[in-house]
Formats: sequence, structure tokens, C-alpha cells
Amino acid sequence: MSGVAELTDFVRAGGLFVLTGAGISTESGIPDYRRPDGTRRTVPMTYQQFLATHEARQRYWARSAVGWEIFDAAEPNVGHVALARLQGGGLVDHLVTQNVDGLHARAGARDVTELHGSLEHVVCVACGTREGRRGFQVRLRELNPQLPTQARLLADGDADVAVELERGVIVPACLRCKATTVKPDVVMFGESVAPEVVEAQMRAVERCRGVLVLGSSLKVMSGYRFVLAALKQQKPVALVGLGAMRGEERVDLVVREPLGPTLTAVCDALGLDLATS
Repeated sequence: MSGVAELTDFVRAGGLFVLTGAGISTESGIPDYRRPDGTRRTVPMTYQQFLATHEARQRYWARSAVGWEIFDAAEPNVGHVALARLQGGGLVDHLVTQNVDGLHARAGARDVTELHGSLEHVVCVACGTREGRRGFQVRLRELNPQLPTQARLLADGDADVAVELERGVIVPACLRCKATTVKPDVVMFGESVAPEVVEAQMRAVERCRGVLVLGSSLKVMSGYRFVLAALKQQKPVALVGLGAMRGEERVDLVVREPLGPTLTAVCDALGLDLATS
């Protein structure tokens, strides 16, 4: 694989701020939003669209009712495990993910910053009450037995469900205030990451030796800002992934290889056994 030796040297020096994107979870069967050239495969619903109409929320929850069950059954892949081992070996100081799947923690990683939140919970926009997604899913299914159990999975637990099935969906109400504006407890497209979260990651970039980006196109500023900060501070940056990556012409190393085999090869070269992550 091209670039593995260089990447191994980059990782061996330690002190890494690691940012992961959807590309690290595709080997677990979770699709990403973008094609290799960086263009979108699907157009996600924005926060503004979600709140604008009841019909939009029916559409969101019809698709999510099916997609989340497939999404939730995904298992960490060797890329997640290898990264957890690199962290356990003291080479990764700070791990940030743009993903909402929880697979880093399930692979053994510690202190993961979930930049965009997690699909493990839902939250009521009206009153702020949070509920576990599993309980919400039970209510969603009980209210909508007409929804299928299988469909083509899309990014972030979305699924391709027939339009005619979306229209009749009953959206579960908030357990506290009974509003039907319950949303996934994630940063949806059109929302911003909380300023205090961004500030904490910026401080982490200042403390790190270098930044390693795994499986992100960096098309959205929520992740790209950390690369820009590192470049401004003249810290080394490496990007690993299969598709086009924003800013790749400005960084120190670009490795265009699949993440699982690449990170496994790095661990092997460093003498880190994945079985002990």
C-alpha cells in the first residue's frame, strides 16, 4: 500500500489530534454522504426543514425507523480497533469524530469527542427532554406497524423508504410536553457545533504535535477548521482516505488507501497487537 511507511513514521512520533469521518465506518457497512469525488450521494434533511413542517418530520422518522435498526446493528471494523490500539499505545492524545455511530467507543477507544453528537438519544426541541433512542424506537414502531423492516441503508441511519409510507407516519410525542418536535440528539445539517465544544478542540489542537484525519472529505467546516488551525500553527497534517479531501494540496502527507488495512499495517509496523486494544 502506498504511503504506509510515511504514515507509520508520522504516527510513531505521537502527540496526535485525530479527526475521523464517515470513511472510517464504511467498512462496517454504514454508507457515507459523498462519492469519491466529494459530491453528495444523498441530500440530507436540514434542521430548518425538519422543524418547518409536520410532513418533514413524518418523512424523517419513517426513514429513520427502518434505517436506525440496520445502523445500530453495525459492528466496529478493524480500522476502529486499530485506532483504539494506537490510542492505547500512547500515540493519540485526542480523538474527535464527526460520526454519530458510537463505534469508536465500542472498539475500545476512550474519551472520544463526538463532535456531532450521537444517535443514541433523541431530544425534544420544545422542552429539551432527552430520551434513549431504543425506547423511542419501540414507540415509533408500535405507532407505525406499516413500516418495513428492511430498506436500503443511507448515511447516518437514514433509509430509502417509499414516499407513500412516509405520509401516514405517526410521530411519537415528547414524553414530557407531548410536542411532536422530537429530533435525533445530533448536530443536523443546518445546525452549528456548540461554541464551547469547538473551543475545547481548538485548545487540543494547540497542545498536539500533529493532526491526522481519517476518512473525512473535510467538506464541512466543523472538521476542516481544525486542519486550518494546525496549518496556521505550522504543525504537520496527514490525511488518509479514498476520496477527494479538502485542503489536501496544503498538507504534509496524503495516503489514498482504505482505512482498515492501512491502520492495521501501521499497527503491525509499530508492533502493536490489535487483539490487546
